[in-house]
Amino acid sequence: MPWYAWLIILLAFGSIVSGLVLLRDSAKPLPLTDEQLRRIHARNTEADSHDDKNG
Repeated sequence: MPWYAWLIILLAFGSIVSGLVLLRDSAKPLPLTDEQLRRIHARNTEADSHDDKNG
């Protein structure tokens, strides 16, 4: 394989990795209240029990 093909592969790989790192670094946690967290956990528990019945 010619050297420029390796260069293109390396640039593509570097672009993907740098995009993922940038996305990870810019992610911020959502400030949720205790009530919102309680509702989310209850909804997840309900969905899990529904999946267990159907799965």
